[in-house]
Amino acid sequence: MEILSSRVILRPRDYERTLGFYRDALALAIAREYPGGTVFFAGQSLLEVAGHGRRDGEPDGFAGAIWLQVRDCDDTAAELALRGVAIERAPKREPWGLIEMWVRDPDGVPLVFVEIPANHPIRRDVRAD
Repeated sequence: MEILSSRVILRPRDYERTLGFYRDALALAIAREYPGGTVFFAGQSLLEVAGHGRRDGEPDGFAGAIWLQVRDCDDTAAELALRGVAIERAPKREPWGLIEMWVRDPDGVPLVFVEIPANHPIRRDVRAD
């Protein structure tokens, strides 16, 4: 199987509220707009907010999280706080070495903002170790 591209698709209950969160509060750049949705750049991925919403009978919640790498979690936390975004969990170094901060979008979807320290294995070639 060859995967050529990927994106996370959200189908929020309130399209305008969720659109505003990703566009204004997180200030993600718009990749494209189409009738009924908006696609944002999110690092090496795309995030699509679809306007058609959830279907009746679908379960509540989101079983995963959106992982967004940033250069500095403390700076990102300050910037988001200035925009009125509630920080669910402040930046902290996790046992696996990454610095993570958590927020939620208007539908409760968890967003993990991740800072990768310079000495973390993700940043260096470990083949010779």
